[in-house]
Amino acid sequence: MSFKSLLLSVPTFVAMAGTAFAGGISVEDAYARASGKNAKAGAAFMVIVNDTDQDDRLIGVAAEISSRVELHTHRESGDGVMQMIHVEEGFEIPAGESHALARGGDHVMFMGLNRSLEHGDTVPVTLIFEQAGEVQIDILVDLERKPDHGVMKHKTHSDG
Repeated sequence: MSFKSLLLSVPTFVAMAGTAFAGGISVEDAYARASGKNAKAGAAFMVIVNDTDQDDRLIGVAAEISSRVELHTHRESGDGVMQMIHVEEGFEIPAGESHALARGGDHVMFMGLNRSLEHGDTVPVTLIFEQAGEVQIDILVDLERKPDHGVMKHKTHSDG
Protein backbone atom coordinates (compact mmCIF):
# COMPACT_ATOMS: atom_id res chain seq x y z
CA MET A 1 0.00 0.00 0.00
CA SER A 2 1.37 3.38 -0.94
CA PHE A 3 1.75 6.17 1.59
CA LYS A 4 -0.93 8.17 -0.24
CA SER A 5 -3.37 5.22 -0.09
CA LEU A 6 -2.64 4.79 3.59
CA LEU A 7 -3.36 8.47 4.27
CA LEU A 8 -6.60 8.30 2.31
CA SER A 9 -7.77 5.30 4.36
CA VAL A 10 -7.20 6.99 7.75
CA PRO A 11 -10.43 9.10 7.71
CA THR A 12 -12.46 5.95 7.02
CA PHE A 13 -10.81 4.14 9.92
CA VAL A 14 -11.36 7.11 12.25
CA ALA A 15 -15.02 7.35 11.23
CA MET A 16 -15.53 3.64 11.92
CA ALA A 17 -13.68 3.91 15.24
CA GLY A 18 -16.12 6.65 16.29
CA THR A 19 -18.98 4.16 16.47
CA ALA A 20 -19.31 1.53 19.19
CA PHE A 21 -21.64 -1.47 18.98
CA ALA A 22 -22.94 -3.91 21.60
CA GLY A 23 -26.16 -5.87 22.00
CA GLY A 24 -27.88 -4.03 19.14
CA ILE A 25 -26.95 -0.63 20.59
CA SER A 26 -24.58 1.65 18.72
CA VAL A 27 -23.09 4.95 19.82
CA GLU A 28 -22.25 7.57 17.21
CA ASP A 29 -20.54 10.95 17.19
CA ALA A 30 -19.48 10.85 20.85
CA TYR A 31 -17.48 13.80 22.15
CA ALA A 32 -16.69 15.39 25.50
CA ARG A 33 -15.82 18.88 26.61
CA ALA A 34 -15.17 21.01 29.67
CA SER A 35 -15.72 24.73 30.13
CA GLY A 36 -12.08 25.49 30.91
CA LYS A 37 -8.65 24.08 31.65
CA ASN A 38 -9.25 24.01 35.43
CA ALA A 39 -12.92 23.01 35.24
CA LYS A 40 -14.19 20.57 37.86
CA ALA A 41 -17.00 19.36 35.61
CA GLY A 42 -17.38 18.26 32.01
CA ALA A 43 -19.99 16.72 29.77
CA ALA A 44 -20.28 14.13 27.02
CA PHE A 45 -22.65 14.07 24.09
CA MET A 46 -23.50 11.36 21.55
CA VAL A 47 -26.26 9.69 19.58
CA ILE A 48 -27.39 6.29 20.87
CA VAL A 49 -29.05 4.05 18.29
CA ASN A 50 -31.16 1.03 19.25
CA ASP A 51 -31.18 -1.36 16.28
CA THR A 52 -33.17 -4.01 18.13
CA ASP A 53 -36.89 -4.74 18.30
CA GLN A 54 -36.93 -4.16 22.07
CA ASP A 55 -36.96 -0.86 23.95
CA ASP A 56 -33.88 -0.26 26.09
CA ARG A 57 -32.87 2.36 28.62
CA LEU A 58 -29.54 4.01 29.40
CA ILE A 59 -29.55 3.68 33.20
CA GLY A 60 -26.01 4.58 34.17
CA VAL A 61 -22.51 5.63 33.19
CA ALA A 62 -19.11 4.87 34.69
CA ALA A 63 -15.81 6.64 34.05
CA GLU A 64 -12.57 7.06 35.97
CA ILE A 65 -12.13 10.67 34.76
CA SER A 66 -14.27 12.01 37.62
CA SER A 67 -15.44 11.20 41.12
CA ARG A 68 -19.08 11.08 39.94
CA VAL A 69 -20.79 10.50 36.59
CA GLU A 70 -24.50 11.13 36.14
CA LEU A 71 -27.13 11.35 33.43
CA HIS A 72 -28.44 14.93 33.26
CA THR A 73 -30.91 17.02 31.32
CA HIS A 74 -32.00 20.66 31.21
CA ARG A 75 -35.51 21.60 32.26
CA GLU A 76 -37.27 24.93 32.66
CA SER A 77 -37.83 25.76 36.32
CA GLY A 78 -41.17 27.48 35.66
CA ASP A 79 -39.82 31.02 35.81
CA GLY A 80 -38.02 30.83 32.47
CA VAL A 81 -34.72 29.72 33.97
CA MET A 82 -33.16 26.49 32.67
CA GLN A 83 -31.82 24.13 35.33
CA MET A 84 -29.61 21.09 34.93
CA ILE A 85 -31.00 18.08 36.81
CA HIS A 86 -29.95 14.50 37.46
CA VAL A 87 -32.17 11.99 35.62
CA GLU A 88 -32.12 8.98 37.95
CA GLU A 89 -34.39 6.85 35.75
CA GLY A 90 -32.09 7.29 32.75
CA PHE A 91 -33.03 7.79 29.11
CA GLU A 92 -35.32 5.53 27.10
CA ILE A 93 -33.96 4.35 23.76
CA PRO A 94 -37.02 3.01 21.89
CA ALA A 95 -36.68 -0.02 19.63
CA GLY A 96 -35.53 0.93 16.15
CA GLU A 97 -34.90 4.56 17.11
CA SER A 98 -32.14 6.85 18.31
CA HIS A 99 -31.75 9.25 21.22
CA ALA A 100 -29.40 12.23 21.04
CA LEU A 101 -27.47 13.36 24.08
CA ALA A 102 -26.79 16.95 23.04
CA ARG A 103 -25.77 20.29 24.48
CA GLY A 104 -28.73 22.02 26.09
CA GLY A 105 -30.56 18.70 26.55
CA ASP A 106 -29.85 15.21 27.80
CA HIS A 107 -26.15 14.50 28.42
CA VAL A 108 -23.56 12.67 30.50
CA MET A 109 -22.14 14.82 33.29
CA PHE A 110 -18.65 14.29 34.75
CA MET A 111 -18.44 15.90 38.19
CA GLY A 112 -15.25 16.22 40.20
CA LEU A 113 -12.85 15.83 37.27
CA ASN A 114 -9.56 14.33 38.41
CA ARG A 115 -7.69 15.74 35.40
CA SER A 116 -8.34 18.34 32.74
CA LEU A 117 -10.06 17.44 29.50
CA GLU A 118 -7.46 18.31 26.86
CA HIS A 119 -8.46 18.71 23.22
CA GLY A 120 -7.72 15.47 21.34
CA ASP A 121 -7.64 13.23 24.43
CA THR A 122 -9.95 10.26 24.77
CA VAL A 123 -12.02 9.40 27.82
CA PRO A 124 -12.89 5.72 28.43
CA VAL A 125 -16.55 5.49 29.44
CA THR A 126 -18.90 2.59 30.16
CA LEU A 127 -22.56 3.13 29.29
CA ILE A 128 -24.93 0.84 31.19
CA PHE A 129 -28.20 -0.26 29.56
CA GLU A 130 -31.09 -2.28 31.03
CA GLN A 131 -31.14 -4.76 28.13
CA ALA A 132 -27.83 -4.44 26.26
CA GLY A 133 -25.71 -4.32 29.43
CA GLU A 134 -22.41 -2.49 29.38
CA VAL A 135 -21.11 -0.72 26.28
CA GLN A 136 -17.55 0.54 26.56
CA ILE A 137 -16.56 3.49 24.40
CA ASP A 138 -13.70 5.94 24.09
CA ILE A 139 -15.02 9.49 23.84
CA LEU A 140 -12.94 12.06 21.99
CA VAL A 141 -12.41 15.37 23.79
CA ASP A 142 -13.33 18.11 21.30
CA LEU A 143 -13.06 21.58 22.79
CA GLU A 144 -13.48 23.31 19.42
CA ARG A 145 -16.85 21.86 18.43
CA LYS A 146 -19.62 24.41 18.05
CA PRO A 147 -22.88 23.84 19.98
CA ASP A 148 -24.87 22.77 16.92
CA HIS A 149 -22.11 20.79 15.18
CA GLY A 150 -23.30 17.33 14.27
CA VAL A 151 -26.88 18.08 15.28
CA MET A 152 -29.19 16.62 12.70
CA LYS A 153 -32.50 14.88 12.54
CA HIS A 154 -31.89 11.20 13.14
CA LYS A 155 -34.43 9.11 11.32
CA THR A 156 -36.12 6.25 13.03
CA HIS A 157 -36.72 3.00 11.20
CA SER A 158 -40.39 3.90 11.00
CA ASP A 159 -39.56 7.20 9.23
CA GLY A 160 -38.55 5.26 6.14
